[in-house]
Amino acid sequence: QVRIVESRGGLVQPGGSLRLSCAASMSMFSRNTIAWYRQAPGKQREWVAIITRVGTTNSIDSVKGRFTISRDNAKNTVYLQMNSLKPEDTAVYYCNVNTISGGDYWGQGTQVTVSS
Repeated sequence: QVRIVESRGGLVQPGGSLRLSCAASMSMFSRNTIAWYRQAPGKQREWVAIITRVGTTNSIDSVKGRFTISRDNAKNTVYLQMNSLKPEDTAVYYCNVNTISGGDYWGQGTQVTVSS
């Protein structure tokens, strides 16, 4: 049974940093593409960043230069390093895993709050 768990969110002041984790309980994790999404209160869920099975990355323009997505296949974990955080980054962050066979899995989300 596939299980995706996000963690390491929290409350930080503007300009601070967090590193989110996405741990996947599944086989052949290294063959999957993983993306981070976020959903702010009252808004639609939006895509934030992606990393492919070969390590290619991309992200939404508003976080370029501030957020970095990476993966550790030995730990079945993907990370989102978030620096220079802004209040507009406040949201629930979700991990999405796409398998090579077309599977689509979501975690429960982790809260990130950026406030003075």
